[in-house]
Amino acid sequence: MKPKKSHLSIRDLLSEAAIALTARPGRTLLTAMGTVLGVAALVATLGLAKTAGSQIVSRFNELEATRVLIRPDNRNTGRQDDNQVSLLPWDAGDRLQRLNGVNGAGTKSRVSVNDLIRSVPEADGRNEYQLSVIAVSPGTFEAVRAELLTGRFFDEGHSEGKEPVVMLGLGAARRLNVTRVDNQPAIFIGDVPVAVIGIISDVAREPDLLNAVIVSDGFAREQFGLQAPEEVHVDVDLGAAQLIGTQAPVALAPNEPERLRVSVPSSPRRARSGVESDVNALFLILGGVSLLVGAIGIMNVTLVSVLERRGEIGLRRALGASRSHIASQFLFESAALGALAGVIGTALGVLTVVGVSARQQWTPVIDPWLLLAAPAVGALIGLLAGTYPAWKASATEPIAALRST
Repeated sequence: MKPKKSHLSIRDLLSEAAIALTARPGRTLLTAMGTVLGVAALVATLGLAKTAGSQIVSRFNELEATRVLIRPDNRNTGRQDDNQVSLLPWDAGDRLQRLNGVNGAGTKSRVSVNDLIRSVPEADGRNEYQLSVIAVSPGTFEAVRAELLTGRFFDEGHSEGKEPVVMLGLGAARRLNVTRVDNQPAIFIGDVPVAVIGIISDVAREPDLLNAVIVSDGFAREQFGLQAPEEVHVDVDLGAAQLIGTQAPVALAPNEPERLRVSVPSSPRRARSGVESDVNALFLILGGVSLLVGAIGIMNVTLVSVLERRGEIGLRRALGASRSHIASQFLFESAALGALAGVIGTALGVLTVVGVSARQQWTPVIDPWLLLAAPAVGALIGLLAGTYPAWKASATEPIAALRST
């Protein structure tokens, strides 16, 4: 009668692997440590890269990502004439404020003033300075995110009334020795007296305003003959720059929108992808090295286990276990060790991402597939690492193994 072919079920393999791994828990833990660190490094690297990429626009590049600049496009005509400049209307800010996603918009123009700026009284023994004069509309202060040190911003009433009031950037105020506005200080632009109603301490954009005398566009038109705005500054919601960039020319010059040049930031998605690539390229190498070290550790310990269990292997072979049974047993043990290390490493990696994100006040972002793939990578590393020891164990002859016990 032909003997029944023996077999080893998955349940048997699981039972044997559990017994082998728990027999010496200390050694099992130390063996898995290399793979744990490797998987944790991979999960933390990919998670932090994804998180940093998601935060790059709002945290590192938010200022540029929400800025839109509009100018007449003189490249189309090759000359600068009144018709070309007049493409930007004086009410450009009001028009753009009607667009969804615009937080602030206003015009900005340099005013040609040949006369010096004079302070009253004299500052540091002199009272004449060469300072820039810039005309803006009231909405420009919000568009450039200006911060007020003292006084107030001028409004539409000042501009429409062409009132002789100005604001000073902090640098210009220091040169003119104007430190407060409650006493209604006055300065002279040439022979034109103007009252200082506010001092700007800082601006997020257009830093030249900090060293300038700032007048309203209405006053500049009346007093200095300003013909039209030179440029329009727009502050938009995060992610709305591209859309506003296409809508703004139509809102400002509906008959000839192509004659306006719009500067918009690059796509946030491109910046995010660049950050992820840069971070991944550096740290994935470190994670790969850790995984290699972990694989070598599993291979060494599994090979030592084969030598220690020669008597067990010989007995199993003598009782009918085939070479494939022995190989499967050791392969399953090394794969289970790798999978266990992968699970622990995944947990450590996730905790690292959450901890760093909490400290930096970021929103942690981890791809769901990573939580499934990382333990699988650990199991694969264990499986590959156990291939040679499993072959070595399966090649053991029963008689030689029993003699060595």
